[in-house]
Amino acid sequence: MPMTPYQPFPNSFKRRLQAGQTLIGCWCSLANPITTEVLGLAGFDWILLDGEHSPNDVTTFIPQLMALKDSPSAPVVRPSTNSEVEIKRLLDAGFYNFLVPFVENVEQARRAVAATRYPPQGIRGVSVAQRSNRYGTVPDYFKSINDQISVMVQIESRAGVAASREIAALEGIDGIFVGPSDLAAGLGHLGNASHPDVQAAIAAVLADAKACGKPTGILASVEADARRYMDMGATFVAVGSDLGLFRVATQALCDRYRS
Repeated sequence: MPMTPYQPFPNSFKRRLQAGQTLIGCWCSLANPITTEVLGLAGFDWILLDGEHSPNDVTTFIPQLMALKDSPSAPVVRPSTNSEVEIKRLLDAGFYNFLVPFVENVEQARRAVAATRYPPQGIRGVSVAQRSNRYGTVPDYFKSINDQISVMVQIESRAGVAASREIAALEGIDGIFVGPSDLAAGLGHLGNASHPDVQAAIAAVLADAKACGKPTGILASVEADARRYMDMGATFVAVGSDLGLFRVATQALCDRYRS
């Protein structure tokens, strides 16, 4: 049965996120519209197009957005940093859902939200005709677009954990996402997100967000980890990556014939 394409306007992903639905996602790091298109055929609820740890920029993101046009998967973008200029360009390129990395305090979270809103609610610069408003053809775009943008922020440091409840309570923050690898490094356990200290910090962030009525998410490529985090209350969970899937499958194929 064909799946209904994701609707960016109005933003069906934001509505489902706020409703607390379980949304399963996949990380997309290969910066290629063909592999992104293949991921979109699988039927994930959302696909994260990564600009922080992948060779992506606006010029590579736009072909990937085109590749997902008829997909049920909502594109979520991670900018390289919490930059109002970069976020502005990604908004104009056609992104509606943002995962902002390494947010450590409420002021940084407030700045991320402001970057996605036109004045007076924020500081987004105005381009009359750009890809997001279909080059000026979307009726009432400027009146309604602020409410259609979703902003999720990553908690991945000691400071972020300490401020997680205050960040989650901020208006305009639609979700809290834990970055387990950076959090493990920040807690002195580089490469070991399963350490009890890291797991306790993750549980604390999830509890803080829940207390504020905000959904939580995480990246967990090991199934047992993903299911544990969902049992802990995480509702938008990335369960793998295009790079990881490709690497494991190609190695397994080679090893099968080598042996």
